[in-house]
Amino acid sequence: MTELHERSAVELRRLLARGELTASELTRHGLDRLERANGRLRAFTTITRDRALERAARLDAERAAGDPSGGDELAAPLWGLPFGDKDLVARAGVPTSYGSVPFVDVVADHDDLLVTTMDAAGGVSLGKTNCPEFGFPSYTENRIGPPARNPWDERLGPGGSSGGAAVAVAAGLLPFAPGSDGGGSIRIPAAACGLVGLKPSRGRVPGGSGVGALAGLPVAGPIARSVADTALLLDGMIGPRDATWPHTLRAPGAEASYLAALERTARTDTLRIAVSTWSPWAPWTPIDVDDASLAALDDTARLLERLGHRVERIGGVDDIGYAEAFRAVWQGGAAALPVDDETLERVEPLTRWLVGVGRALPAGALAGALGALAAFESRVVEAYSGFDAVLTPALAMSPRPLGWYDEADGERNFEQQVRYTPFTSYVNVSGLPAISMPVAADPLPVGVQAIGRPGDEIGLLRLAAILERELEWQNRRAPGWA
Repeated sequence: MTELHERSAVELRRLLARGELTASELTRHGLDRLERANGRLRAFTTITRDRALERAARLDAERAAGDPSGGDELAAPLWGLPFGDKDLVARAGVPTSYGSVPFVDVVADHDDLLVTTMDAAGGVSLGKTNCPEFGFPSYTENRIGPPARNPWDERLGPGGSSGGAAVAVAAGLLPFAPGSDGGGSIRIPAAACGLVGLKPSRGRVPGGSGVGALAGLPVAGPIARSVADTALLLDGMIGPRDATWPHTLRAPGAEASYLAALERTARTDTLRIAVSTWSPWAPWTPIDVDDASLAALDDTARLLERLGHRVERIGGVDDIGYAEAFRAVWQGGAAALPVDDETLERVEPLTRWLVGVGRALPAGALAGALGALAAFESRVVEAYSGFDAVLTPALAMSPRPLGWYDEADGERNFEQQVRYTPFTSYVNVSGLPAISMPVAADPLPVGVQAIGRPGDEIGLLRLAAILERELEWQNRRAPGWA
């Protein structure tokens, strides 16, 4: 008999919709598995067992009373499915620590929009997934507890900042998990943990749109083991389609959901694919891509060529001071954190450095940096406009050992992050969608990133589905799965 955690989210949703599985049964199975593994893997900072079971029981009771949403895959695409809220997202009555010691006992008094949307889609939150302090680093180590551990090798980190979410999915503790991505924070842990991670276009997910944020960098998106599960979670994170919301899939003749569009319309056209190892960080620090990452990129390009697609190598664009502009905006964002001088003494050295530099940044310098990134965005969008997708390495190195990052020296720490993840942040600046695909795992996962056209998440999902059919990554299991 196939265990529940072995099944995909799509399979579980169908079992729930047919009444062959209850939300309570699935929630209890997930909680039991999570509680056994979390002390070792530290995927969650908080597990809300009683709340989750109460929520699942309420869903079951509503369905028994005739609530139609239990079987409506469009009205409630996540009905009964477990997930975890990233510990940067507020859920009323649950601690929101932001991965930071001064906030570890702070209980949220409201629900963020993403929480409201996921609940409306029928999901069951099991608690809070682990993240680094305030989500700034590309790794998941903080001082509120042990680090998150990569299920492929527990001596290694899972990346970040959505590291706890990726650990939970890679270890089979959740079928999928929402993350957020301001410079690669979905794609980095997905690549490090052998998963699919989708960073949507700016504005796509209302509860994490990037619109209104500094430089429009952070967006919310899904992490999952398969492309179909990724599409399903994206549907739930967007919520019910509303004709007044401009950033939805629905258009005349279009499908009502990403999952439906993916399942009913396979990609058969000849794609024009670009391959690039360019990074706008290269003028600022040496970027050395390891052999495994280069081999995975080349193998993926050759596979697409064998399947009949057009593949060509391209360079980059004029970086127009990208590195310094991005650093200024990143530091400027840290300057707005809700920390007074007393609290600042209790945060981690990297956060203290970011806040200090950000607060000392002149307004004119920040305005200039925002202008430079806006110009850079236009150049990238134009340069990539002739391609259906641009392939890059997802990471420049294999997953980093725990403790690899310099905890005391903010400058060195930032450079280490850039050298590990030189291909992700510029996609946030450009506002384009991108997906990390787990194309290899020998012996550690290796990902390839595909960057899509503006608003073309479905194109990326269909491209990933082509590769998934050939490589069958959805069937791989990390050693830590057991």
